Amino acid sequence: MKVIKNYLYNAGYQILNMIIPLITVPYISRVLGAHDVGINEYTNSWVTFFFLMGQMGITLYGNREVAYHRDDLYKRSQTFWGVEALQLLTVSTAFILYLAAVFLFSTTFKEFFLLQAIWIIATGVDISWYFMGLEEFRITVVRNTLVKIASLILIFTMVKTSNDLGKYILILGASQLVGNLTLWPYLRGNIIWVSVKKWHPFKHFYPSLLLFIPTITTQVYLVLNRLMLGRMSTQADLGNFGQADKIVKFVLAVVTATGTVMLPHVANKFAKGDIKGVRNSLYSSFDFVSAISIPMMFGLMAIAKKFGPWFLGNGFVLSGSVMFIEAPIIVFIAWSNVTGTQYLMPINRVRAYTTSVTIGAVSNVVFNFLLIGKWGANGAALATVGSELLVTATQLVMIRKTISRRKIFKEQWKYIISGIAMFIIVNRICQSINMTISNLVLEIFVGVFIYIIGLILTKASIVQEGLKIIRKN
Repeated sequence: MKVIKNYLYNAGYQILNMIIPLITVPYISRVLGAHDVGINEYTNSWVTFFFLMGQMGITLYGNREVAYHRDDLYKRSQTFWGVEALQLLTVSTAFILYLAAVFLFSTTFKEFFLLQAIWIIATGVDISWYFMGLEEFRITVVRNTLVKIASLILIFTMVKTSNDLGKYILILGASQLVGNLTLWPYLRGNIIWVSVKKWHPFKHFYPSLLLFIPTITTQVYLVLNRLMLGRMSTQADLGNFGQADKIVKFVLAVVTATGTVMLPHVANKFAKGDIKGVRNSLYSSFDFVSAISIPMMFGLMAIAKKFGPWFLGNGFVLSGSVMFIEAPIIVFIAWSNVTGTQYLMPINRVRAYTTSVTIGAVSNVVFNFLLIGKWGANGAALATVGSELLVTATQLVMIRKTISRRKIFKEQWKYIISGIAMFIIVNRICQSINMTISNLVLEIFVGVFIYIIGLILTKASIVQEGLKIIRKN
């Protein structure tokens, strides 16, 4: 039950992180327009590389190490001080390099590049990894909710015209910084002071660096399509892709929340030598994410082409087809989140994980070169789907000797059949009526109903598991 509660907390937090920009997307899209939205996507893509460079693999490494030493207050505290000291050093270095790059090489958008630098500062004081390692997700959710709501209010009150792009970037970065700072008071009573001589921050450098490689390569194919679109196509194309991608990632956040929750949970089991428990956790998690990601994919595809321009505005007609094409990554990332983040990372098979995401990054560059020139934003979406498929396939090959692939895919056909039935009916409804809020709610309701009926008729095991949990409570 603790895992389920943590999943709900983290899912809530991830949804909140996505829902704030999602609520503002229709407003910002209309106020700033596709061109200025594209500028934000472009400058933010560059700053992302630098704050990831500063963060290295500390978020994953710190999470895992705290989980390993959860029951030892002194070692846990020593780990915290050492890892955070390393994070401050690496982020400070990344901040200096970023400023140097902006002043030496930036000829356009310099003001916006400098405002984006707040994201790097926010990374230096991010200690969410510590509470994740303790499986204390309620703290991060409750504390940051107020900050996110405040940022939402500021966007609607301060961003009024197409000249307010700078204000918009400042609000987003500052809210991230404030949100991270609000976690620090919760350390009181959670850790003890450890002498600086005992911190040994550089002993964490090499293992963090090993985790940095898959982290940065993962971000390559998450960010590179934006950078390449910005160079090879128009800012309007980039704006369409960026906003459509946000909506897909909003749906995806509900699924990938399991990864953050399960990583420390599995890591703690692995530290105790409970290998059977690790494998059982993987089987259960894979079945769960499949049961929710497959209908989300089909549901989004069913309404995408009408939903995109209706939600974002007439300047974003292309976003509907981008969403339709990109929707399969919801399933592919859900699966790789289980096999990678929830299995390979906690049991310290970093090399296998790194290999898979490196294949994804390299293939994404190749796919982008081949597809963006021909199809612009749609090409970038196709490239993303192709690279994510390769990552998932590679990880499934990597775990073939320790995990039964037949067992993890045993129930998939039931979810796929139910999802296809849902897609056909919802898509037919969507094509027959106008897109309005009430009609959207109707389509969602019908989709959920058809999918659940499909699960019942196919006797999917997830239904029985859900009933067991309900009876226990």
